[in-house]
Amino acid sequence: MSVLAANSHMICRDSMFLNHREQQQQQQKQSLMSNGGLCLLLLKSSAFGSESRNRKLGKRETRAQAFWPDLSRPTVVEMEAIKDCDQLDQILQQALQLNQPIILDWMATWCRKCIYLKPKLEKLTAEYDSKVKFYYVDVNNVPQDLVRRGNITKMPTIQLWKDGEMKEEVIGGHKAWLVIDEVREMIQRFV
Repeated sequence: MSVLAANSHMICRDSMFLNHREQQQQQQKQSLMSNGGLCLLLLKSSAFGSESRNRKLGKRETRAQAFWPDLSRPTVVEMEAIKDCDQLDQILQQALQLNQPIILDWMATWCRKCIYLKPKLEKLTAEYDSKVKFYYVDVNNVPQDLVRRGNITKMPTIQLWKDGEMKEEVIGGHKAWLVIDEVREMIQRFV
């Protein structure tokens, strides 16, 4: 049996045991839904495994499912820039009133890793849109008082601020997916 799809990543084949099949379906749906695309999921039973050995192999069981992403939520939210110490003070005051943490991405336009990481952080911003506010600071376009206030020595540096002070930071000198995972863990500890 063949299935046509707009993208080869949309077709998934599950050849695990039946009890693992439902867990994998949920994980695949969640990962594909977070990418914001339509998915056609094709499932076939396998010819191996303890369950298929005990029964006669006749026609293979096949079913197809299609699902669409939740279009009511954005997939990317652009981060707001912070230009000076006064603006940072206002943002921290608002966060204090809302009892909400903020994430500051300290970056520079000449830093390759910073530029590569920013769109990934904007996707993460969409995930935590109502719980955490994300901002970025271009260290070359702000007063150095602001950079000293953040105690920035390396870039990219992602900091979580809560109750008017910096609680935790991730210095992003390694692979972007590792940085995003560390930021996600940091957020979950304070939300």
